[in-house]
Amino acid sequence: MSTGQSNTEPNADVVGMWVTADGYIRQELRADGRYDEARGDRRSAYTGRYTVTGNHLDYVDDAGFTATGDIRDGVLYHEHLVLYRESADDEH
Repeated sequence: MSTGQSNTEPNADVVGMWVTADGYIRQELRADGRYDEARGDRRSAYTGRYTVTGNHLDYVDDAGFTATGDIRDGVLYHEHLVLYRESADDEH
């Protein structure tokens, strides 16, 4: 599955865990072009695939709905959400 590789515009490095400031929403962007989003205690609340073009992400949920996101200054703006990359030091 392609993650939107482009020969003219390098893609943002998005693979990893992205988390809202309160930790309620955790979105894992995997290297295989799949995502898994947890909300609170609900694991895999949303799953699907994503592609990256430059700093822009396009999501297609397994249920069929679509969403978009953009990386700006190392922050993922996904629809109405603001997510921050979780580092290994942040995990408990």
